[in-house]
Amino acid sequence: MPKKRFVPHVLPDCPERLFPDAMTAWFWFIRCQKARWDGAQFERDMASEVRPCEPDDIYRCARRLVTTGKMQPHHLEVLLRFGVLDRPPDPNFAAEFRAYRMWDEALDSMTGILRAKGIVE
Repeated sequence: MPKKRFVPHVLPDCPERLFPDAMTAWFWFIRCQKARWDGAQFERDMASEVRPCEPDDIYRCARRLVTTGKMQPHHLEVLLRFGVLDRPPDPNFAAEFRAYRMWDEALDSMTGILRAKGIVE
């Protein structure tokens, strides 16, 4: 069995900046994910601001809520769909009103966990 290697991450000297809310954290995750799809590799010290987590931590939070039944898979689908569109659903548009409610419920569910982890203010 190969021996696991420990490679410490070198953290930049500037202070971390918390996200103001779960929606901002979600859009940051989606932008990072889009960059990965385009072939970029994420490195903490290359960002213009240092964030208190890795992009995958945001997604893991949402997946854990779905796995534990505190959020439905439909909520995650709405988060992903509108995250890729880089905008929240518009409650004034009848076709997006249900998606807006699910978006709001999902972000409310995520806020407590992200706040407890020190990711959101």
